[in-house]
Amino acid sequence: MDKLSYLNNTNGAFIDDLYRRYIDDPQSIAPSWQRFFEGVEYTTQRQEADEEISTSDKEVAAMKLINAYRERGHLLAKTNPVRPRRYHISDLNLDFFGLTEMDLDLELEVSRQVKLERTTLRAIVRHLKKTYCRSIGVEYRYIPDSRIRRWLNHHMESSGNDPAFTNEERGRFLKKLAKAVGFENFLHVKYVGQKRFSLEGCESFIPALDAVFQQGAELGVREFVLGMAHRGRLNVLVNLFGKSYEQMFSQFEGGGWEAAGQCSCCDGDVKYHQGHSADIITDSGAPLHLSLAFNPSHLEAVCPVVLGNVRAKGERMFKNDFSKIVPVVVHGDASISGQGVVYECANLSGLDGYSTGGTIHIVINNQVGFTANYREMRSSLYCTDIAKVTECPVFHVNADDTEAVIHCAQMAVKLRQEFGIDVYIDILGYRRHGHNEGDDPNFTQPLLYKAISRHPTVLDIYTKALIKDKVIDKEEAQKIATDFHAELQDSLDDARERKPSIEVDFLGRQWSGYRPAQSEDFDQSVDTGVSRKKLMKIADALVAVPDGFTIYPKMQRIINGRKQLIFDEGQVDWGLAELLAYGSLLTEQVPVRISGQDCKRGTFAHRHSVLFDANDETEYLPLNHIQKRQERLQIYNSHLSEYGVMGFEYGYAVAMPNGLAIWEGQFGDFANGAQIIIDQFISSAESKWQRMCGLVLFLPHGYEGQGPEHSSARIGRYLELCAELNMIVCYPTTAANMFHLLRRQMHTEFRKPLIVMTPKSLLRHHLTRSSVTELTTGQFREIIDDDAVDPKTVERVLLCSGKIYYELLEYKQAADLDSVAIVRLEQLYPYPRKQDAALREKYGAAEWVWVQEEAANMGAWIAVRDRFEGVEFRLVSRKESASPATGLAARHKVVQQSLVTEAFTGQ
Repeated sequence: MDKLSYLNNTNGAFIDDLYRRYIDDPQSIAPSWQRFFEGVEYTTQRQEADEEISTSDKEVAAMKLINAYRERGHLLAKTNPVRPRRYHISDLNLDFFGLTEMDLDLELEVSRQVKLERTTLRAIVRHLKKTYCRSIGVEYRYIPDSRIRRWLNHHMESSGNDPAFTNEERGRFLKKLAKAVGFENFLHVKYVGQKRFSLEGCESFIPALDAVFQQGAELGVREFVLGMAHRGRLNVLVNLFGKSYEQMFSQFEGGGWEAAGQCSCCDGDVKYHQGHSADIITDSGAPLHLSLAFNPSHLEAVCPVVLGNVRAKGERMFKNDFSKIVPVVVHGDASISGQGVVYECANLSGLDGYSTGGTIHIVINNQVGFTANYREMRSSLYCTDIAKVTECPVFHVNADDTEAVIHCAQMAVKLRQEFGIDVYIDILGYRRHGHNEGDDPNFTQPLLYKAISRHPTVLDIYTKALIKDKVIDKEEAQKIATDFHAELQDSLDDARERKPSIEVDFLGRQWSGYRPAQSEDFDQSVDTGVSRKKLMKIADALVAVPDGFTIYPKMQRIINGRKQLIFDEGQVDWGLAELLAYGSLLTEQVPVRISGQDCKRGTFAHRHSVLFDANDETEYLPLNHIQKRQERLQIYNSHLSEYGVMGFEYGYAVAMPNGLAIWEGQFGDFANGAQIIIDQFISSAESKWQRMCGLVLFLPHGYEGQGPEHSSARIGRYLELCAELNMIVCYPTTAANMFHLLRRQMHTEFRKPLIVMTPKSLLRHHLTRSSVTELTTGQFREIIDDDAVDPKTVERVLLCSGKIYYELLEYKQAADLDSVAIVRLEQLYPYPRKQDAALREKYGAAEWVWVQEEAANMGAWIAVRDRFEGVEFRLVSRKESASPATGLAARHKVVQQSLVTEAFTGQ
């Protein structure tokens, strides 16, 4: 349906009347008419003319036609290089607007709306087709911000979407394109059948990405952070990021890995997952840092990681000036429309705490997803229709038109820098080979690949265009290709002769000063006590309410309770200990960032890190008002995402090792939705890519009869991932141990991901409280022994972790059993072997029992059994189960009591 149908059957007098009312008061007319006058720049024309112009019915129709081309011209654009476009009803015929062929020679004033002098309707239509229906199709009329619409109107229509590139620029484009095409051709001949995920069919992406970097530098950008999947990655590494051809060929030749910084583990990864960084000088002489994020085979997983990385760098390195740093995310057409994390990231773009000043999205659209045709990949018209969710512009461009692709890249950067928005470029090309170079695509797309086999390369097409325009002659073009081939051959010969190892940058830039962890680092934690004076100063800030702030009465009672607990009783509960830990770090100039669903208050209302004015909801963060010179707490309630937000926080933590970054699950079970981030980044990045990260995951865990989705953070899954000191898994049971655990995370010379099973019902259990004295001295305790027993009289040792301890303790005290010791394993990995050895020696020949409330096939049992060498265990747990927990509260209570009893009686 025509979105401008309100213009039907209108006349010039009516338009003039509306226009006069619009000048007096734009709000006095319907929003659709406001957009009409705004969209065609009618007001500007009238003010410049300073006279009334009688608008004819034909001019009204022509205005409608202009707006229709702006809105729907992309449906006719010639963006597909290898097959005809699908037919779309565009409603751009003259008769749809009440015009005929006889009207084409009419001279119209509205020609000025498309940057033409007064001319004929024929010239206007020609100009509109040239602008909107050739190699570039643009979607932008749904954008509510009139400034963006006007900007696009001006930049596209003033030149008919023809960029005015100089001969020198065009020659440079040719050289970039020749390297992109030549590199792929060289690999195809030298390494037949080896996987490289060729860019062939979309090589114009390379000069386009170079244009993004060059244009950005001219507009003040000092760093780009790029995330992309495997297709074209090798080409980007060598032709834009400065990785040497010799190094690349060495990888193809099976060259070894060698990590700078003497990493304790270096398993490496395939070459098309590798990241890289480079410092370059652009053509304009500006310095530019480029970072290419490491990426697994899980398409789009790197998208939130890049955004978090840029957020951290933008805050710290560029003082919140996000015009200096730009994220670029490269998608495939199948993945951008198929992966839900893309939607999660799109919704992050405008949220407080997650925005990055706009992302450049580039789609390498080869019209096939693995073996699936585009019709099998999506229900939407375009793969980029996610852009409409956040009302961002999209450029669809023919990959065979190199200059059109570059033009889109330059406009995208200008838009991002001008308006701070996401911009999408859909480079529509093809894939010359199969999904990988050992694949035969003719099995599934015989017609498409018959056409592709006859199709010239983009280099051939562009070379012919430049020869025709006398920018270059045939001999010069041939020399560019020949010289580059010789350079590649020399590099290959050197790689085969010298066999260089592949050195991986480890602990560079902001990671300078950190070191790899050693097993001895986990024998005993570092001291993390804080002076009583400092703790009381932090506590003062936590219980203070600023003047004029209207506190919610129930919140005031919580503050009063905190005040009594710490100042009168000399104790801290879980929530207070946690806040004191953050405050102590802030006063030590360590920034703290927490995000997750409901984390400001805490899912179980234990944290209350932010006070909200009861009258106007003004936010006040007490921990940001401890002293004049301190770092600040950032805490954000995230949108309802686990995958995207955890990925964001991982990227943030990688870029900021000197800060504490925490992601909190609403329940530990919900981390299931972010399993890709946990498996592919958190647990394995140091081994695969030599990238440390200190991200902390808070996963509420404990069986209280709340059902299968609100009980288990699945400890066993995390322990199954543990090896080579890759991460830390803890289940603390006291406020003091939580305090020291958080501080320890920032007081080591290395960074490891920390997985914390946090409590629910225990948050307010009186036995989890600790004295203030316990915070002033000591360190995190990996194992908490039973100090209430005589080791000589102990016949049975109950080893457990977490919440079950307090239920065991209650039973023991009620039964007055002095012959049973209950020992808490607070750190499940890395396992404290020296402390464990001392423990076994202490209790001699006592019976050992592992007690857990999780099912036998879950929890920590399997890991403890395998790592607790030389000890025979009796297991007490729930029976093996497919579901993590029962949903029946009564059944839970019966089973819970029975396993506690079994731990002591064996029955």
